[in-house]
Amino acid sequence: MADTPVDASAFDSPFVFSADGHKSLYFTLDQLQSRMCSAHPDQLEVDYTRTMMGFLLFDSRPARIAMIGLGGGSLLKFCYRHLPNSLLTMVEINPKVIALRHEFEVPEDAQRIELVCADGADFVRDAAANNPIGYDVLLVDGFDSEGLAPSLCSQRFYNDCYQALSQQGVMVANLHHDDPQHALFTARIRLAFDGNLLEVASQEKSNSILFARKGSPISMDDIRQSNPLKNFDPEVRSQLQREFARISWAATQVA
Repeated sequence: MADTPVDASAFDSPFVFSADGHKSLYFTLDQLQSRMCSAHPDQLEVDYTRTMMGFLLFDSRPARIAMIGLGGGSLLKFCYRHLPNSLLTMVEINPKVIALRHEFEVPEDAQRIELVCADGADFVRDAAANNPIGYDVLLVDGFDSEGLAPSLCSQRFYNDCYQALSQQGVMVANLHHDDPQHALFTARIRLAFDGNLLEVASQEKSNSILFARKGSPISMDDIRQSNPLKNFDPEVRSQLQREFARISWAATQVA
């Protein structure tokens, strides 16, 4: 799929805005896609990305991570730096977004990073059919100027996500909380994962992050008692400790 010629004119043209020591990626001025602190390019600047890192509560040492939607590469850079034993596959459909990877200091490391220009739904479908090992974590964050890409929220897609995961794999999906079809998308994920999911609103409450697990049921007690950050350096703990406590609190409201 990475070698298939792509007509770049068919895709949105992102642009970069720089101010106050930050670089931001936009498709339109009212739709922030990603933000980077130029002094700390690996830092998670947007709150929902810190929520998505909650997958560490389920698996603090994933061997294989796949991500749908590059943006400014925030999650990719963070995982690359702080999960040194993880192999990372990034899937981005828009070649114009990929062309900005150096602008956002996305590392080049052919040993650990595979960057694929493809439709995320096609990629996951292929992985579900042909990858017997599966991914330990699958992060789904594929938005364009129109919102969540339709191919990334169908029942078929979520079913394929389930099949593409390892035996205890976790899918993390970023949805817009106020999307009129939010309840429908959540119901599809619930169906694909047999109800084994946890939904957490981002701190700013504009995004809704869904954690769906294949295999063992999500245990709210395990989440509340988990301390996956104990083996990470202070930089990681300072970024994620408060957010993980908030996820644990959300789990208490479900139980």
